[in-house]
Amino acid sequence: MQRKSAAWVDVGSSYVLSDILAAYLLAQLECREQVQQTRAAIFRRYAESLADLEQAGRLRLPIVPEECDLAYHLFYLLLPSLEERDALLQHLKEQSILAVFHYVPLHLSPMGRHFGYTEKDCPVTQDVSQRLVRLPFYNDLTETDQTRVIDQVRAFFKSGAT
Repeated sequence: MQRKSAAWVDVGSSYVLSDILAAYLLAQLECREQVQQTRAAIFRRYAESLADLEQAGRLRLPIVPEECDLAYHLFYLLLPSLEERDALLQHLKEQSILAVFHYVPLHLSPMGRHFGYTEKDCPVTQDVSQRLVRLPFYNDLTETDQTRVIDQVRAFFKSGAT
């Protein structure tokens, strides 16, 4: 079974790793620099390739202040509306490209609701969470596959599907 999103459901967390997961993490940490360089290149290529869509007011790209370093764990697009987000996700799905919406805001998660939070408590978070799209972003994303994602995002906006 595949979940659509993760949500906060109870107080506390468990961060205890099994030995096998710890060994896997150690191997990843040993090649961290190479992984970061690869992921930074993927991030930059998305940003550079889609910058004109941002300049045209069709979407917004991640803002990265100069003094900040990134973990390069994802790349998102911020669409003007929920309807455009859903239409872009559907377009990409039809092209066999897995893109997803980003997250359920904590205040709307089961635990947030348990504490009494509602949609009105965090209106900016509520709004932004409904307009984010995460593009495919992983270490082995090939330039060819990334080009295909970029081309399909561009095709969506060119088609006037919004």
